[in-house]
Amino acid sequence: MLDEDKGITLAEDEVIKAKNVSVYFDTRHSDDDYKSRLMNILNPKKLKELKEKRESQPHKIWPLKDISFTGYQGEILGIIGSNGAGKTTLSKVITGILRHDYGHLLVDGKVTALFSFGMGFNPQLTGRENVYLNGMMLGIDKELINEYIDDIHAFSDLGDFIDQPMKHYSSGMKARLGFSVASHLQPEILILDEALNTGDGKFSAKAAEKMQELVQQAKMVIIVTHSLRYAQDNCDRLIWLHQGEIKEIGDPKEIIANYRATVPKPVKKKRSLELNKTKTIVRDNPVIEAKNLGISFKLKKGDFWALRDLDFTINEGEVVGIIGHNGAGKSTLCKLMTGILAPDEGAVNVYGETSSLLGYGTGFNPQLTGTDNIYLNAMLLGIPKQVIEEKYMEIVEFAGLQRRIDKPVKTYSSGMKARLGFSIAAVLKPDIFIIDEALSTGDLAFRQKATERIQEMMEGAKAVIIVSHSMRFVEQICTRAIWIDQGRLRADGDAEKVVDEYRTAMGMKKPRKRLNRKRRKKNVRKKKTTTAMERTATSSKTKKKDKPNAKEVNSNPK
Repeated sequence: MLDEDKGITLAEDEVIKAKNVSVYFDTRHSDDDYKSRLMNILNPKKLKELKEKRESQPHKIWPLKDISFTGYQGEILGIIGSNGAGKTTLSKVITGILRHDYGHLLVDGKVTALFSFGMGFNPQLTGRENVYLNGMMLGIDKELINEYIDDIHAFSDLGDFIDQPMKHYSSGMKARLGFSVASHLQPEILILDEALNTGDGKFSAKAAEKMQELVQQAKMVIIVTHSLRYAQDNCDRLIWLHQGEIKEIGDPKEIIANYRATVPKPVKKKRSLELNKTKTIVRDNPVIEAKNLGISFKLKKGDFWALRDLDFTINEGEVVGIIGHNGAGKSTLCKLMTGILAPDEGAVNVYGETSSLLGYGTGFNPQLTGTDNIYLNAMLLGIPKQVIEEKYMEIVEFAGLQRRIDKPVKTYSSGMKARLGFSIAAVLKPDIFIIDEALSTGDLAFRQKATERIQEMMEGAKAVIIVSHSMRFVEQICTRAIWIDQGRLRADGDAEKVVDEYRTAMGMKKPRKRLNRKRRKKNVRKKKTTTAMERTATSSKTKKKDKPNAKEVNSNPK
């Protein structure tokens, strides 16, 4: 641990410095809220089981241990690692949401963070109203929001939807608005924690250019992501976290190569979704038929047609990718095919049982444990209780959540929710399996497991339908693609051809140009003259020590 008598200072080009930062959680203390505790009290058997399990586990769990790194002026720093590696915990420590227990952390500047998509949004309020709400949550003055509201609206590409309730927004639309707010309101240090997972290719490219602009004006940008390609294209350096510790820091290409080498290689099978185009026998037996399909929503300015005049047939044996920009109507189509929504025009006929996974964590109750949510989510998917009891351990082991399954889902990361949701839905092995951006937050190892499981499911299922913004994924896996644009069918046919048309239309064919940025030399030892925020550890062992030109903030002991 850090020698508490030795302080840390920032050199002229340094923005963040962490030295032996560590965080632990005491398992003897319940992290449930009063509602969850009351539910447990009413169930003495469960309360006894939780107590026995808590006593059998180690008293301290270390999400972060001895984290030391430096963030430099003008860089985009990426953080990668498997689910549960500590990426989000580190982000929360840097922002000041969570206090570390040991070590020292200096942060020079105001931190603006965007955790996952839509966090802080009120679904009953309009997008415009949520801009002000989100901005104030980030500590931005209303006058500054007034100055930038038109730029935020234009950058988000939401059009008239900016004045509609956010309950009608897709996950991608929430992601676009969240990034637009966080990036336009003059952030000094911007942290994006899995905030662009559901964004389409066009917006992701625009966001990448915006981040390059930000580091010219602000101090630095930190990106937490599972997209290794995105990290390599946009980051100057990477931190690789593994089980709460820093495995390696350095050049993105080198770090990613080393990280990939640790992911278990897939078992060679007859077909591999990772390497080859899926080969299936397509039969002339319709599984889904849509005829003049349309659905509208009543909004403040009148009826909005989310989908209209859709005509297509999906036959047995097809693996169909549904693509399109955010707000095109992809998720709405999935809800029509699963019977969650009813059409206003035309009809959709489904010949078989469907199991759908619509986004990560859909149907999860954050107050309940993972175990309770397995049964809850399974019932929502129409899986009999007896089947879940038989497959319970398979679900838990496939999700890799053995140590967390009895914890409330509210304590799970987005990746953990994605893994659990997919594991539940995949157990049923349905006639028709619909996946709507449900694996956007999964790490590399789990995505490999998931693609292998999809391959197995295809051998018994009639059809698999995948909604994705990953064009490469659609090209590799799908035998066919349907492109939806503004609620209407734009193209339907061979996956590679449709994806190529989509990329051309979205301007995604050209490689991104990165701005040349000159970062100051790292060996400058001159102390900073600006005011920095020192976040000291919560441990009672940590002594307060004055630092020149730095304000020390103490946190209360746990």
